[in-house]
Amino acid sequence: MTNVQENTVFLKTRRTLVYAGIFMRQTFIKNSNALRIYQGKCYLMTLLITCLVFVQVGCRTPSQHRQEADKVASDIITQKQEEALGKTEPFSIERPSDILRRRLMTEQQLLYSSEASLGTDQLDRIEHWPKDEYPQAGSSPDANIPIDPNNPLKISLVEALQIGARNSDEYQTRKENVFREALDLDLERDAFRNTFIGQVDNLLSTDSSGSRTVSGTESSGAIGLSRRLQSGIDLSTALAVDLANLLTQGGASSMGLAADASVSIPLLRGSGRHLITESLTQAERDVVYAIYEFERFKRTFAVNTASEYLSVLRQIDEVTNAEENYRMRISTSRRSRRWADAGRTSEIEVDQAVQSELGARNRWVSAKESYKNRIDAFKSSLGLPPDALIELDPNDLEELRAPVLKMVEEILKGQISETTQETPPADAPIELMPPTDEDAGPFEIDESLAVRLALENRLDLQVALGGVYDAQRQVVVRADALGAELTFLGSANIGARRGIGSAGADDAQLHFNEGSYSALLNLDLPFERTAERNAYRKSLIDLEQATRNVQTLEDQIKLSIRNELRALLELRESLKIQAQAVVVATKRVKSTTLFFEAGRTEIRNLLEALDALLGAQNSLTSDVVSYRVGELELQRDMGVLQVDESGLWREFSPEVVNHVKQ
Repeated sequence: MTNVQENTVFLKTRRTLVYAGIFMRQTFIKNSNALRIYQGKCYLMTLLITCLVFVQVGCRTPSQHRQEADKVASDIITQKQEEALGKTEPFSIERPSDILRRRLMTEQQLLYSSEASLGTDQLDRIEHWPKDEYPQAGSSPDANIPIDPNNPLKISLVEALQIGARNSDEYQTRKENVFREALDLDLERDAFRNTFIGQVDNLLSTDSSGSRTVSGTESSGAIGLSRRLQSGIDLSTALAVDLANLLTQGGASSMGLAADASVSIPLLRGSGRHLITESLTQAERDVVYAIYEFERFKRTFAVNTASEYLSVLRQIDEVTNAEENYRMRISTSRRSRRWADAGRTSEIEVDQAVQSELGARNRWVSAKESYKNRIDAFKSSLGLPPDALIELDPNDLEELRAPVLKMVEEILKGQISETTQETPPADAPIELMPPTDEDAGPFEIDESLAVRLALENRLDLQVALGGVYDAQRQVVVRADALGAELTFLGSANIGARRGIGSAGADDAQLHFNEGSYSALLNLDLPFERTAERNAYRKSLIDLEQATRNVQTLEDQIKLSIRNELRALLELRESLKIQAQAVVVATKRVKSTTLFFEAGRTEIRNLLEALDALLGAQNSLTSDVVSYRVGELELQRDMGVLQVDESGLWREFSPEVVNHVKQ
């Protein structure tokens, strides 16, 4: 191509671009109003899209909110378990639908008042119930427990501990209290997170009150962000877009565009980080306290369950003893009647035998009814229906009594001598031998060691000590509130809003050099601080009370440990005495029966021997149970009895005790 041709093409191209520019300029001048509307719609559309994004993120279903709350609370509990206990374990407040209580009610066809007796998942959904699958059916280990509708369900002590952890109402409530504290902590943390706001408005207005009717539309969108820092600084910012358009009077329109920001900074009173985050700090500690209290409750619940379980078995043993005693009284009464008819005994002795028989029957009936009351109460403590068919495994009691009963049998058979030395003369000096630690149980440890273990491991003492620190922090907070308050306030506003009344104005623009800025120092002098003064004085009183609470609890711990150790020693001695009493009473019944049958003693002596045997048997079983429960209570009160999430305990090892002794 030659230079002439190139110049010709260049001139034509430039001429075309000039014409296009003139045309676009004229078009823009003629349609500037429409262009402004278009630009405003673009701004507004952009803001609407942004708001919709936040709506998509922020607007969730009730089910999603519940699941998020569960996850947040579970994470907090796991974190605080590690912090408070040095370990973590599964934690859930969801109650399965196949717990033993519900299965017993349905499979044993027990009476109940409504569907609420079976569980929340059986309730009819009321009107306007949120679209949430909660509550829903769940599964638990109780589903594996076989139930025969026609026969009682037999449970062992280990099973009772697990069943109670899954079915007890109090156990469930204690778990929910921990969960509630975790949710409260999440709310306190939320105060220091970013908070987004989004709002969209559309207004159609017609005003006919004047000489001319004025109609118009106003579309507005706003989005903002606020946050509070742990230093006490409050920040907030917002962006708003308006599009005002008149439908009358020439159809004027205008776009509003405004941005604002503000900051608040405390400089004197309430300006410390420890003051700003006080409620957050307390919420963090409250979760730890709730975990401590739940762990303490688990141990108490396990010991109480074992105590009630063994008490029921003890009552069963008393029923057995009362029944055997009743049979012996009937036999004695019959023999006395025959001997009276044969002239071998008097009618007075027959009447004594009959009265004894009636008393034995009364004791037998009373023992049976007491057993029913005890087992019903025990079922209720586990969270099971009182009318459920339940029976306990007697082997748990037999294992405890086996060593003592074996010793009694060996003494009766002559394999073990009752005395290790000959009986001294009646006029010999009497020397009383106090109990020794020679045959002490594994938990009859040194008193000072037991107290030290309790002071180191008692979780309720940790809560009380934490209360002292909490009270100290409140003193700091209340003292700070007595001072002057100095706050820096700053704000910035750029652009302008538009409404139907300002639809004829020019479009607003964001020009930082045309913004409105302000700064303010607000000083509140401490002339009137009566309420704060009184609150400060009360905080000092609260600190004194919190300190005394620790002292009182320490004294209670020492008192309970000392009493429990003494009770173990006393029960150990009582066990030996009652074992000897059973031996003596058994021999006495045998010998008195032989003498009575030979006509060499009165029936009153035989009846007294039977009473003594019954009392010794019941006392022996009672002491066996009491000693075992005493061991568990001592471990609980020393804080060394561990209970896992399923309700099973792990006892303190005697080897560890011996090691600490050394």
